[in-house]
Amino acid sequence: MVSMDIRLEEINTWLQTDLNISNYSIEPASADASFRRYFRIILDNDQGKSLIIMDAPPSKEDCAPFIDITNRLLKSGINAPEIKAFSAENGFLLLSDLGNTMYLDKLNEENADELYHAAINSLITMQSHTSTAELPQYNEALLHQEMSLFSDWLLNKHLGLPTQDSWLQNTFSFLSQSALEQPQVFVHRDYHSRNLTWQHDQSPGVLDFQDAVLGPISYDLVSILRDCYIKWPSDHLVNWVTYYCDTVRQNDLLPNFSQAEFTRWFDLMGIQRHLKASGIFARLYHRDDKKGYLKDIPRTLSYIEEVSQKYSELNELNRFINQSLQPALKDIKT
Repeated sequence: MVSMDIRLEEINTWLQTDLNISNYSIEPASADASFRRYFRIILDNDQGKSLIIMDAPPSKEDCAPFIDITNRLLKSGINAPEIKAFSAENGFLLLSDLGNTMYLDKLNEENADELYHAAINSLITMQSHTSTAELPQYNEALLHQEMSLFSDWLLNKHLGLPTQDSWLQNTFSFLSQSALEQPQVFVHRDYHSRNLTWQHDQSPGVLDFQDAVLGPISYDLVSILRDCYIKWPSDHLVNWVTYYCDTVRQNDLLPNFSQAEFTRWFDLMGIQRHLKASGIFARLYHRDDKKGYLKDIPRTLSYIEEVSQKYSELNELNRFINQSLQPALKDIKT
């Protein structure tokens, strides 16, 4: 904590000396699953206007992707934070404040359709208008690298289960093939309820997009609809997937595909993402001492269990989840 306190002192020096900002209060805004953290500064002499400071230590985080993707999103009309100032030497960014009401905190049965339709509309704009020039590709190597987090961190490290079975690698290959055959578009890569802020004009504020890639069209939709932090009944998901497909077709914005074809992509992409996410949650606990994410593992695995029942190619995965992983997870003590 000492080093982080020093970072806060450096932030205050940057604000006051370099940016000539005074008469403000500063408070934690949020932290994420990386080394970044965020502060909100309230400007006392500007009717309580607030701004956000991103603290991204240069030895741990590279701000260049964030700046690049920010500019792409703003150019395409996405409600992303504007960059007011940047210190490359210190790894500090001063950003516009998109509010502190996250989708996760706002969502309920009464407003879910309204909020998800707004998120889907923003997603379609992002997919159809944001430049993908020179973005990293969501290729087979990256897809497998992500799924290996499931075997390395959840199965091996957290549960002590074997990870070398051939069926698991075959499953990874099957899921990768589905991802790679999809139309490739701009992918936010973390488009979910903790990275969208509720806005009065119903255009969600979009955060945490610095890992964007060129990748499968279904990826971001499954991120927001089969969210690791909140779960909805299947009939809700069917309606929202239908809304996405209908909106895309009506506006002729993206490559043609049938809803049945998209639903298969959506299902299999979700399995890939949830394998990755469950591994990341275990890694955050063991490597980064962030225990809070462990409670999200059962919800994340429940998606894998439910969807894998629909596809014969995932029979082994479904059997393993039910017969080996779930019992081991119940027995683990943390």
